[in-house]
Amino acid sequence: MNENVKTEASLNRTLGLFASTLMVVGIVIGSGVFKKIVPMAQTGLSETAILMAWILAGVISLFAAFTVSALASLTEESGGLYEYFRLSFGNFFAFISGWADFIIISPAAIAALAFLFGEVINSFIPLPKPLDAWKDFSIGGFIFPFANSGVKLIGILAIIVLTGVNSLGSRESGVFNSIITSAKILGISVLIIVGLAYSGPETQSSNTMFNNVNAPEGMLFYSAFFAAMLSAFWAYNGWETATNISGEIINPKRNLPLALTIGLSLVALVYTLLNYTYMNVLSLQQIRAIDVNQIGAFVVAETLLGTFGKILLIVLLIICVFGALNSNIVSSPRKFYRMAQQGYLFSHLKKVHTRFRTPHVSLNYMMILGCIMLISGSFDTLTNMVIFLNFVFYGFLAFAVLRMKRKGMIQAKVTGYPFVPIVLLLFSVALTINTIWVQPQQSLVGIMLVLSGVPVYYYFKKQKQFNHTDQS
Repeated sequence: MNENVKTEASLNRTLGLFASTLMVVGIVIGSGVFKKIVPMAQTGLSETAILMAWILAGVISLFAAFTVSALASLTEESGGLYEYFRLSFGNFFAFISGWADFIIISPAAIAALAFLFGEVINSFIPLPKPLDAWKDFSIGGFIFPFANSGVKLIGILAIIVLTGVNSLGSRESGVFNSIITSAKILGISVLIIVGLAYSGPETQSSNTMFNNVNAPEGMLFYSAFFAAMLSAFWAYNGWETATNISGEIINPKRNLPLALTIGLSLVALVYTLLNYTYMNVLSLQQIRAIDVNQIGAFVVAETLLGTFGKILLIVLLIICVFGALNSNIVSSPRKFYRMAQQGYLFSHLKKVHTRFRTPHVSLNYMMILGCIMLISGSFDTLTNMVIFLNFVFYGFLAFAVLRMKRKGMIQAKVTGYPFVPIVLLLFSVALTINTIWVQPQQSLVGIMLVLSGVPVYYYFKKQKQFNHTDQS
């Protein structure tokens, strides 16, 4: 009997509004806001248009958060979007969304952040490449597991260490996340303040490739603006994974919607001010002249404070990426814990550590899958698929709110209803169609991987029915 009680140990509610809000901010602020100014400038857009792209992407993200908040009023359980889809559309669609997260979205995000963390460390302290002798070995001609071995080993180490920290308890991991996120906000605030006060000479660049870019007009303007928004969306990506920890938030029906709204509003403000700072220190022509593979914020920091500024920004970027990686490792496994509770994923994923009350088995699964994707190294394809699939499911979330509110199943007030979910639905459809049109092969791969969950769903459904009959 005691053994059963231990096996069915539940998650502890230890995260208040402050910790939950910092969790949202910690998940979102990674590297995107430091890197995306260069490709956005190279679209030929004006300063005003670039800032509007950041603001509009923040507004759409807030609309999605309002939509999710309406669905969050239905349950206090962990599981995030999986749980909301289960209540809205039933087990099948919920499983498909969760399966996409399990095999693509979450491990890909963890792998990409871990790889970037290793790259930032390498830019500061050159790392050895112990497996460089086999760097040209490939699997299928496009997976090179031994290339960039030093960066990958540091990334793997970061994933393992953070998985260990987050296995010790949600209160401890929440405190750890709050410290890292507070350091992020402090560092970015210093950069903004120094940058806004800057009035010195601008850095001159000998690269004239982008110095005479003509501003796009007509349909070309909308195409460039849409491309800039996609860059901004990558920087805002990930906030929805905070919903996975509902089961560990105190009074989640109140605190989760507030955390999403306050957290994303703070991020939007920080992103807009930081990009305004970049363009206050350097002209658009100079930003366009920066190599697209470089981090534009490094040039800004070096202009402001010399080599010391660049070092400070590297340290800040390390903190930001490490914090985003930590937040993703915290939140992702909670969804798979909930799926296993419902009988639609491997049963041992629902195990909770009897002492620390964390889903340690689910954490370990994400650690293994994240490391495998990190070794594969196909990050650009994976991260593009993350954005594409996220907006597919955002569209369904908007439809769920419209449907359930009309049927009277959502009693809580929905911010901006029906305007907010309708705008989100239309935007998600437009982005999905555009992505399929522009990147058909990549989109098809993503769709096929998601649909691979159909036979898996029926396997677990059959197992669940068998277990129920057996118990009877």
